[in-house]
Amino acid sequence: MGDYYDHEVEPTRAWVIHPDITSDRGRRDAQPRLDEAVSLAAALPDIEVLGAEIVRLPKTHPAALFGKGKIAELKARLQENEVELVLVDGPVTPVQQRNLEKEWKVKLLDRTGLILEIFSDRARTREGVLQVEMAALSYQRTRLVRAWTHLERQRGGLGFVGGPGETQIEADRRAIDDHLNRLRKQLARVIKTRELHRASRAKIPFPIVALVGYTNAGKSTFFNTVTGADVFVKDMLFATLDPTMRQLKLETAHGGDRDIILSDTVGFISNLPTQLVAAFRATLEEVLDADLILHVRDISADETEDQKTDVLKILSDLGIKEDAPIIEVWNKIDKLDDEARAARLERAEGREDVFAISAVTGEGVKPLLDAVSAYFEEDKIERDLIVPYSEGKKRAWLFAEGVVQSEAANEEGYALKVLWTPRQEKQFRDM
Repeated sequence: MGDYYDHEVEPTRAWVIHPDITSDRGRRDAQPRLDEAVSLAAALPDIEVLGAEIVRLPKTHPAALFGKGKIAELKARLQENEVELVLVDGPVTPVQQRNLEKEWKVKLLDRTGLILEIFSDRARTREGVLQVEMAALSYQRTRLVRAWTHLERQRGGLGFVGGPGETQIEADRRAIDDHLNRLRKQLARVIKTRELHRASRAKIPFPIVALVGYTNAGKSTFFNTVTGADVFVKDMLFATLDPTMRQLKLETAHGGDRDIILSDTVGFISNLPTQLVAAFRATLEEVLDADLILHVRDISADETEDQKTDVLKILSDLGIKEDAPIIEVWNKIDKLDDEARAARLERAEGREDVFAISAVTGEGVKPLLDAVSAYFEEDKIERDLIVPYSEGKKRAWLFAEGVVQSEAANEEGYALKVLWTPRQEKQFRDM
């Protein structure tokens, strides 16, 4: 009888390059950019990052991104380390990709391709899978990239890194368009179902509080801490993709309870591919509908201000109103040294819309939740209503809300005196 052996998947040997374009006016510090690119690469399974470097360029070369000398220098380094996959942290045109792959004899992914690959590997819900596939097809439609055959495919994903045995995306644009149309129809059905769920949630008189933030800022850790949920948490970019919602009870200033819906969303990132912003707009509509947004920031990160700028830009791209209520949550204060921590706490205390916390230790979480609860404290208004006898459901809703002060019957229907908040009045009018 033959022996059985476990065949371990050989990791793909990768090299990360960050092109630092010195003529770019909006250029940021290159080292944090490179570090983030390495973290992105590490977020993919079966990838071994052998090296990473910053390549400074006065400008990009249209044919191959880099100059001939730099291409030759990098080629020698890649061959020496037997690199199979090069990850370029920036945009690479189809022509540049083809020329570099031919010269270096490797597979090459730009930042967009890498993020799409990660999203494909992580998407779990039917909607998320469809959205990623549509984004990938839109991206590939412009380049129709085929995988190198020496990279064996052993996992889920889009096929940018894969090899033999996978189904190649059709090389014909018409076929891709047909595929996109089919996906749009499937997604429309999924979205319709989700909209029905949202409509049913809208009848629940609970405000929605949405968590947003840069990927790995600690949103899911905070979400788990306050709700007792078990959302997947790991020190890794894009650890979670699919939005999660939980009901949460908060204490009120009067000693009672207030129910809210807390929503955890996908983390943002700088230069998020436009295909993904468009594809995930439907998923992120929970943020658009939110009554309050908590912007969770990793305040211990050196590039925390840049990350804030990136998040606000994506929120703007999604259509968030400029006057949308946002509370900043300065997370990970436990990672700061004593001096930096004291400075951050002092700054936070001087602002009503900022709270410094540690989602891991729980420090500062109670004052934040009290502020969220206080945000929904509303002055109550007294109204006289006539509810027709045929609208018993509305009457039942008023009693369930506990807003009825008195009731009498007349020829028109139930004559009610109610004391309610503007939010409750709007919900009643919308019924």
